[in-house]
Amino acid sequence: MAKIKLHISKQMIIRIILLVILDIISILVVTVFAIYVRYDFSFKDLPEYFLKSTIAFIPINLIITLISYAAWSLYTSVWRYASATELINIIGAVITATIGQVICKYIFKLQIPRSYPLFYLVSLMAITTSIRFSYRAMRVLRAKRRMRENGKEPTKCMVIGAGSAGNEIIKEINTTQYLTMKVCCIIDDGPGCWGKKLRGIPILGGRDLIVQAAAEYSIAEIIIAIPSAKPSEIKEIVNICKETGCKMRILPGMYQLINGEVDVDVSKLRDVQIEDLLGREPVTTNLDEVMGYVSGRVVMVTGGGGSIGSELCRQIAGHNPERLVIVDIYENNAYDIQQELIRKFPDLKLTVLIASVRNTLRMDKIFEQYRPEIVYHAAAHKHVPLMEDSPNEAVKNNVFGTLKVVQAADKWKVKKFVLISTDKAVNPTNVMGASKRICEMIIQTYNNRSETEFVAVRFGNVLGSNGSVIPLFKKQIEEGGPVTVTHPDIIRYFMTIPEAVALVLQAGAYAKGGEIFVLDMGEPVKILDLAENLIKLSGLRVGDDIEIVFTGLRPGEKLYEEMLMNEEELQQTKNKRIHIGKPLNFNEDEFIDELKNLKEYVEKEPENDDIRKTIAKMVPTYKYQI
Repeated sequence: MAKIKLHISKQMIIRIILLVILDIISILVVTVFAIYVRYDFSFKDLPEYFLKSTIAFIPINLIITLISYAAWSLYTSVWRYASATELINIIGAVITATIGQVICKYIFKLQIPRSYPLFYLVSLMAITTSIRFSYRAMRVLRAKRRMRENGKEPTKCMVIGAGSAGNEIIKEINTTQYLTMKVCCIIDDGPGCWGKKLRGIPILGGRDLIVQAAAEYSIAEIIIAIPSAKPSEIKEIVNICKETGCKMRILPGMYQLINGEVDVDVSKLRDVQIEDLLGREPVTTNLDEVMGYVSGRVVMVTGGGGSIGSELCRQIAGHNPERLVIVDIYENNAYDIQQELIRKFPDLKLTVLIASVRNTLRMDKIFEQYRPEIVYHAAAHKHVPLMEDSPNEAVKNNVFGTLKVVQAADKWKVKKFVLISTDKAVNPTNVMGASKRICEMIIQTYNNRSETEFVAVRFGNVLGSNGSVIPLFKKQIEEGGPVTVTHPDIIRYFMTIPEAVALVLQAGAYAKGGEIFVLDMGEPVKILDLAENLIKLSGLRVGDDIEIVFTGLRPGEKLYEEMLMNEEELQQTKNKRIHIGKPLNFNEDEFIDELKNLKEYVEKEPENDDIRKTIAKMVPTYKYQI
């Protein structure tokens, strides 16, 4: 294989020439200075033969030294970022040059004082180091001068973590364009470093001093630089930091650093997010199992432009499907995910179609043309309050949209069909939840009558999805408040979108037909705590800067969500985060007749509340108020 040619710019050539000229001048100066020092800073007692030998040796000395410098990369290093590595190279180059000088002294039998090489070495090392490191010093001084001219004071920072990551962050802040920041103190839980300094910055103590140190040093920003810390430890630190009112940023986790996703530098710091307060290990999945049934197959995702649907598309695209077919009624979302996948997966066979799942003929034609082997049905109306005001639309889209896609999947012999369901389908108190429960019943019914394996995956809220509480709170905080919470005791289960989708994909690998997979969402979270934490993570104070207002439960809203009905029993899978709920028994023939009656009702009757009575006959656990 041909070697890569080294490209050297004109600017670099000019810089090398200037360095060589400076080194030649330095060698000449040091040569004279070393003798001057050897003879007590006077040339009066200098023997003439010593001077002649020294002058005669200058050409050879220049060649030896310049070759040594080149060999130790003193002409190709980036000196504006000079560090310990470059300093070691300087020491090595000067020692090599001095040893070469001593050897030549004996080869050419030069009469030079024995102590001269020592004075020469020390002097040459000092002047070479000064020249090289002046690049970095001038960069720092220029940045400081620009700040003074702009009249800006650097942001006072605290770094948490005195390890290698913290050291790298501080080095970058002190030596690069990030001089808009000034690290004033360091916090570390290791008692062995308390009272010491890292790059001249005091290490005050453990995390118990964070709040006090932030006040004493007038800290405006806290940087958490402990990539090896467990999520539970990060949660504890963030919980302390948010009481300071400081802006917080964090270095990504160690697994990301190991995988090469990020480097340890200031530009890769991210804001502390609400996910950091979940305090649990990231949900893991067996990618080999996912690959085994997605790879090489035609996969369709309905609602592929939505929060869950688009993440399904991303993860499926990374598992080498034969073709990915995205169906969505909203063209803007479909366009966004299409362009993203084209950029990230240029070799992916991708088809993006604008279509409604409520259109029987359109669904049939799509299935006939592309013959998907696996279908993820994520298309749905999901906003609880809106569906309470438009219950017929919820039924038309969620129930009969699902039914039409299911019928097309059955007709065209799809291998697996995965319904994205919700915890709101359990003992529903709203139309949206009740409609999704009917969808689960459709899946169960058709699984018993079709060659297709129909399954449902049920999970709770996902952080950051469209219309979810987190983006709403962030927007309210940006607008200065108030932040609205429906009830002080309301709780929800939360998971990140990639985590939930990864589990959905793995659940699909476990599917044999008829199951309702239930994802373990971890511990429930109080919505009030989320609101307070988001305010504090924004560097604001609850009550003083941003008010929290309780607005009361909305129509159809529960204080808490359930993942299982009382009659359902959990079965374990190989993934401890994925469980199987035992399907409930019901008369499927009667259910099909009720579906026909429901279809006639929503097609003939105008929007009104009476549909709830019809839904309640089909879903006995549905409790509603008119």
